[in-house]
Amino acid sequence: MPTLVEKLVPPPKDQYHEARRHATAYKTLAVLALVSLALQTSLLLIALFGKPLSYEIHDAGSESLQSAELARILAVQTGGMYGNNRVDVLTNGEAFYESELTDVAAAKRFVHIECYIFQKGRLTDRMLRALEERARAGVEVRMVVDAVGSTSFPDSRFDPLRRAGGRVHWYHPLRWYNWPLANNRTHREIVVVDGTIGYAGGAGFADQWIYGSKDEPRWRDTMVRLEGEAASVLNATFAENWLETSGELLASPKYFPFHSGGGKTQALVLTSSPTSGRSTEAHMLFQILAAKAASRIHITTPYFLPDESLRNELVKAMRERKVEVTILAPGGKSDHLLTRGSSRSLYGDLLRGGARIFEYQPTMMHAKIMLVDGYWAVAGSTNLDLRSFGLNDEVNVAIPDPEVVRRLEADFLRDLAVSREVSYEEWKSRPVWERIVERFGWLIMNQQ
Repeated sequence: MPTLVEKLVPPPKDQYHEARRHATAYKTLAVLALVSLALQTSLLLIALFGKPLSYEIHDAGSESLQSAELARILAVQTGGMYGNNRVDVLTNGEAFYESELTDVAAAKRFVHIECYIFQKGRLTDRMLRALEERARAGVEVRMVVDAVGSTSFPDSRFDPLRRAGGRVHWYHPLRWYNWPLANNRTHREIVVVDGTIGYAGGAGFADQWIYGSKDEPRWRDTMVRLEGEAASVLNATFAENWLETSGELLASPKYFPFHSGGGKTQALVLTSSPTSGRSTEAHMLFQILAAKAASRIHITTPYFLPDESLRNELVKAMRERKVEVTILAPGGKSDHLLTRGSSRSLYGDLLRGGARIFEYQPTMMHAKIMLVDGYWAVAGSTNLDLRSFGLNDEVNVAIPDPEVVRRLEADFLRDLAVSREVSYEEWKSRPVWERIVERFGWLIMNQQ
């Protein structure tokens, strides 16, 4: 308690000025904090709702999709073509998970995994047990797991793997100091074993891809297994985000053996990361292939929200070159019904242009495949949406091989047989409530 004298006698001038200086400093800090928050918020809003980059091809050239010239153009623009690969198409979780677990169990030097989804369940328990066993045997185990896509997975569940010698890092965890990066996620789904075997495709690690029920059948998805030089390139893709999350640069030749896989298939691995100019290799690849198509384009995608540039390219292919465009999208069992509503709002121009659009009925369609002219196949993590094209880290494998395309076309035809075609007349007469949902859908179109 101040004394009576202290109440009657004001403090000395130096104390008064000191108090004023403290008050001024606090105000300055508060202003700086508000400015910083406003700048970070504006960066996030720009990323969420900014206008996407326009991709236009004014002169597509006359070379065919089977020409060596086009292969070279794609290689120099997107990372290089690598040969001597064996490529296996693995349809659905019962095929690709068993193959991955078998290869992990046989690993001699290292296992590298990068994924967007790693969820609690029977499948991840099996995978972690396999990784722990290999780590105890001296095999290097590294994992990059997206902090948002796998937010429900407890970090403590990785402790047994860490104690065995494995290393796990979260990609862009939500912290105050990396808020501007919060909207950049790794959407890549990669498994690399010894640098000689690699997997890429649309599936993360969760029971929904393998253990179904009567009410919720397991999801439909596809992974490709590459044995050969392309596996080393997939490992380079992993190394990019391993460096970002762990600070460790993988440079030893043992991580990049460029081993021949006993096959003759060429493969182009696209490590797609958004640039400051918003361009991505994934969008470049899809745009170029659509612009070069001469006979048919078959697309399977779980989130069909192509930007105006790609939609215009598909319409142009149909109108000017009479290209057959067939699109397979999810039906009513989509895991994002609001996104599906937004997707259906974009059918109009394509249906008018002559595209055939089918919606898969049995379960959630999650495969991400593009087949062009019976020659090029693209498989990977990229959705046909703004997030994959401009915000996420993605990886795709483009394969110029008619045999691989025929294998994927067989899946495509089987999927069409259990899908429902949407006509332009049906789309035009869709109910009012669906149109209302579409109006709200644009708010999340960048977020799926």
